[in-house]
Amino acid sequence: MRATEVPTIAGAYLFEPTPYADERGFFCRTFDADVVRSVGLDPHAFLQDSVSRSVRGVLRGLHLRSGAGEAKLVRCSYGKIFDVVVDLRPDSPTYRNVATFELSGETQVTLYIPAGCAHGFQALTGTADTSYRIDRPHDPAEDVTIAFDDPELAVPWPLPVTLMSQRDREAPSLAEVLKHREN
Repeated sequence: MRATEVPTIAGAYLFEPTPYADERGFFCRTFDADVVRSVGLDPHAFLQDSVSRSVRGVLRGLHLRSGAGEAKLVRCSYGKIFDVVVDLRPDSPTYRNVATFELSGETQVTLYIPAGCAHGFQALTGTADTSYRIDRPHDPAEDVTIAFDDPELAVPWPLPVTLMSQRDREAPSLAEVLKHREN
């Protein structure tokens, strides 16, 4: 497994496993504490694992947490997703940058998203399972959502949106979220 820094989002990393494939399928390590530690992250900081299953066209996001934020490791364990990260850390050299990735069950690449960044994804396949490992217990009172179609962000979602939560449909613009954060 190797770690590669994401140049457009300061502190973000891609963890790329080395799958072993044969006639049975494949095997690969999806988390390696030594590799995580090698880029300055504490592998023991991750406290909760979750998984979501989405069908083609489903969009989840853009989500972040208020307060101390939430760092996370995200991996598409089955299927394929279009993944989006928005740097919303005012002191970051990549503040307001948007980065997109294609994560898939074929590659099992894991994306590390630093606290203070918004995250969302769209399922590109009939079924897409997305695994999350987060560094704080989830507190719904800290949930923040930004409109997925905010023109300032101009995220190039690859498919028409087939389904999203009511919270995501009613999400405020980036400008509204940032104004609220400043108050």
